[in-house]
Amino acid sequence: MSIVTLQSVKKDFGIKELLKDANFSLDTNDKVGLIGTNGSGKSTLLKMIAGLESIDSGQILVNSGAKIVYLPQQPDLDENHTVLEQVFADSGEQMNLVREYEELSDKLAHYPEDGQLMSHLSSVMQKMDATGAWEVETNAKIILTKLGIADFDVKIGTLSGGYRKRIALAAALISEPDLLLMDEPTNHLDALSVEWLQSYLNRYRGALLLITHDRYFLDRVTNKIIEIDRGDIYTYTGNYSYYLEKKALAEESAVSTQRKHQGILRRELEWLKKGPKARSTKQKARIDRAHALRDTEFKQINGKVDISTVGRRIGKKVIELNNISKAYNNRTLIKDFTYEFSPEDRIGIIGGNGAGKSTLMDIITARVAPDSGVVEIGSTIHIGYFDQHSEELLTAVNEDQRVIDYIKEEGEFVQVSDGTKITASQMLERFLFPGNQQYAPINKLSGGEKRRLFLLRILIGAPNVLILDEPTNDLDVQTLAVLEDYLEDFTGCVIVVSHDRYFLDRTVDRIFALEEGGGLRQYPGNYSIYLDYKKAEEAQQQETSKTVVVEKVASPVTETKKRRRLSNWERREFEELEGKIAKLETEKTAVEKTLANVAGNYSQVQKLYEQVEKLKKDIDVATERWLELAEMES
Repeated sequence: MSIVTLQSVKKDFGIKELLKDANFSLDTNDKVGLIGTNGSGKSTLLKMIAGLESIDSGQILVNSGAKIVYLPQQPDLDENHTVLEQVFADSGEQMNLVREYEELSDKLAHYPEDGQLMSHLSSVMQKMDATGAWEVETNAKIILTKLGIADFDVKIGTLSGGYRKRIALAAALISEPDLLLMDEPTNHLDALSVEWLQSYLNRYRGALLLITHDRYFLDRVTNKIIEIDRGDIYTYTGNYSYYLEKKALAEESAVSTQRKHQGILRRELEWLKKGPKARSTKQKARIDRAHALRDTEFKQINGKVDISTVGRRIGKKVIELNNISKAYNNRTLIKDFTYEFSPEDRIGIIGGNGAGKSTLMDIITARVAPDSGVVEIGSTIHIGYFDQHSEELLTAVNEDQRVIDYIKEEGEFVQVSDGTKITASQMLERFLFPGNQQYAPINKLSGGEKRRLFLLRILIGAPNVLILDEPTNDLDVQTLAVLEDYLEDFTGCVIVVSHDRYFLDRTVDRIFALEEGGGLRQYPGNYSIYLDYKKAEEAQQQETSKTVVVEKVASPVTETKKRRRLSNWERREFEELEGKIAKLETEKTAVEKTLANVAGNYSQVQKLYEQVEKLKKDIDVATERWLELAEMES
């Protein structure tokens, strides 16, 4: 049964046509991922379905009685509400009872002898029993806890934007609508919260229409993909992996059709150039046909960002951190951290919200001074810092500045990877800013378009050290895929702060994990390998705990053994293993790519498969040894 149906919906913002003739429906079991480049109209489409944005023509039909809840990127919350009050603010009878129960309980805590309050509370509790409202309250607190909200009585006005987004997300989930519209729900969530939300939505009984940059999340939650591409709507019945497969086939077919069309057009134009005697009696029909072929328009396949800027030479000395420490409000974020970045480093920095990731980036870029320790930057180093709050920096000077003028401040011409120079306007076109949009003020751009514009300005500055602080926030999946390819060939140091598991897997080969108390632990490999380490460590800790319990039961008096330190050769082995594991992982990825392209050759497939299996075993052996030595080193 359809919950929402769009029929010939059109939307135009003057400088851009967002929807030409949108037709699709959302059924009760649909879990739909909405994708498209920044500024293509994804958020606007959600607002139109939610009834918050008008349409120019067509109609949006909503099933009578259907409950639709919209979660925007920047939710509007009442700053005077507590967390629980906000969660239950727009709720039904059950949640109203829960809210009333919480309010009465709070009053009774201050006036325990008030008989009238006690009588009222008793009446409310009976109603909660009858309606099952206790379960709603329990569910609300579980969801809030899973999203990292522990204090339910704190005022909204005291919380950061990230926490507010989580509270709005919790309120949306608790309301259990027929259709849940979600705009970037994974922004501001750490990896554990994203994993939990992914699992929750897989069990969710209502329909979903969501926008997200997290491709693992998109792949595992959705059963349908809707793509907006320059005003047109394309629907794919399957998850994100299915979409990628079908999209690639469609683009190959489009290229083939366009080549065929160009061949026919070339022959027809040659015929037109011939003299009248060489033409047949069907001259007018062929002329009309040639004109029609010439006027046929094809949508460019490359409707995506083209990143082809060049970097600059990088010396041996990049960035050196020597015993740096930083604390805020008596809370240590970074403690005695030392590391020497190399030109080839691909570092991913992870940690919970507020752990100190952005603080570490600010120290590296000299925006913030450490409390102690020294930061040394090489003489050849030019840092490009893609700040997670870049859209605010971008509009801080003059939000009425034109897009092209903002880019020209960095240079009238841009050198691209093949050595040629192109104009700033041409570079903007490669970043999907057409001519009319280039002369629009920056404040007319969407949040994602501002992020993309800021990224362009950073890249045309030719950095040799790239620091990307939450780059996946507000960037579309197409731009992220191109950025990942760019980073593979980038000749310089890359430091990434991100919660995006897919992006980290694609771009880094070492993880720095910030821990409570300011510790910073290093793991070789990408994010998925880091998770394997953590699982192995947890399993080892559980096994150790069991052993300790058994020993205590068997012998109440135990002696504490001194942990043996690493010998010199073991320390060398430990340091070499990090590089060895990363190298094996890179080799395995390369063999797997080759394997995917030789499906028809059985003998070669078998040989490559055996090679992959051997590499997996080698990685497992090296990882186990690394964990053994790491335990002795810690």
